[in-house]
Amino acid sequence: QHPVPTGAPLCPDNFSAAAEQVLNSVQENFLWPVLVAEFLVAMTGNSLALYRFSTQEQRPWHPAVVFSAQLAISDLLHALTLPPLAAYFYPPKRWQYGEAACRLERFLFICNMQGSIIFITCISLNRYLGVVHPFFTRSHLRPKHAWAVSAAGWALAALLAAPTLSFSHIKGNYTKDRLEDYVKCLGTAEINRLESYRVYSLVLASLGCGLPLLLTLAAYSALGRAVLHSHSMKASEKLQVAVLVASGVALYASSYAPYHVMRVLNVYARQRWNAQCPNFANEAQAKAALDQRAYMGYQVMRGLMPLAICIHPLLYMAVVPSLGCCCQRCPGCKEDRESGVPESLSQALPLDVTATPKTSEPWSSEPTR
Repeated sequence: QHPVPTGAPLCPDNFSAAAEQVLNSVQENFLWPVLVAEFLVAMTGNSLALYRFSTQEQRPWHPAVVFSAQLAISDLLHALTLPPLAAYFYPPKRWQYGEAACRLERFLFICNMQGSIIFITCISLNRYLGVVHPFFTRSHLRPKHAWAVSAAGWALAALLAAPTLSFSHIKGNYTKDRLEDYVKCLGTAEINRLESYRVYSLVLASLGCGLPLLLTLAAYSALGRAVLHSHSMKASEKLQVAVLVASGVALYASSYAPYHVMRVLNVYARQRWNAQCPNFANEAQAKAALDQRAYMGYQVMRGLMPLAICIHPLLYMAVVPSLGCCCQRCPGCKEDRESGVPESLSQALPLDVTATPKTSEPWSSEPTR
C-alpha cells in the first residue's frame, strides 16, 4: 500500500497505458462539459457581485463587504482556471500549453480554492463577532483590519498551494510538430514522489479544509443560538437567518470537504495500484485492479466542487439583502457614526453582512431601511 521503493521493478508502460485508457474516459466524456458550464455561470455571477460591491457599497467598505469582495475575486480567479482544464480533458485528452502553464494552472486552481475556503471562514467569523461580541466589533473592528486579514488570507492560500509548483509537471513527448503525441499534465505527482504528495494532501485536507470547516461550524452555531434567543426578531426572520446559515454550511460540507477527502482516497488508491503493477500478468489484470470507486468519486467531486463558486454570489450577495428587514426591527436604534450599524440590539448587526448603508447619513438617528 505504499509507492514502489527505489530499485524495485517499475510498472510496465503497457499496463500504465491500459489503466490510463480506462480512467481518461471519465474525464473525456463527463468532466469537460461540466467545467465549461460552471465557468460560464461562475464568471457571470461573480462579475456581477464585484460590480455590485464596487458601485453600490459605501466607502470605506464594511469589513463584511471586504471579505465578500475577496471571496468573489477568489471565485472569479478560480473560474478562470476551468477552461484550460476543460480543454485538456476534451477528447483526446492532451495538454498542449507547455510546462510552465501546467504548473501555473495547478497552482492557481488550488490557491483560489483555498482562498474561497479562507474567506468563507472570515465571513462566518465576522458574523459570529457581530452577534456574540457586538461591543467589541463596534469598538475595535475596522475596515483596515479586514483588509489586513484579507492580505494574510491570500498569503496563506498561496503558501498552501505552493507545493503544487513542484509536484505538477507535464509527462510525455511534447513538440510543436507532433501534437498528436500523448502529453499529460500531472495533477498529483510522479510515482517516486507519490508518498510525499500523499502527506501534502493530508496536510492540505487538515489545515486547508478541516480546520476552516470547524471554525465555520463553531461560528454559525453561536450565531444560531443568538438568533434563536433574540426577542426582537419575528419567527419568519429567524427562519430566513436559519436558511442562510444552513445553506452556507451545507454548501461547504457538500463541496470542499468531500473534494479533499476523495483527493486523499484517490492518492491511496493510486499507491496501491502502483505497488501491485509490476506483478500483473496482463493488461486485463491491470485494468481489473483499478480502484474505480475512489477514482470515480474524485472525478465526480472535481465536477461538483466548482459548483460552490457558482452559488456563492447568490448565497453571499443576492440572498442577504432580503434579510435587511431584520434591521428594521430596531426603530429606536442609534447608528454608530463610523460603521453605520445599529448600536443597540446586537441581533441586527450581522444579518446584512454584505450590504452597507447607501443612503444613511452619519448624523442620522433613524435606522437604515
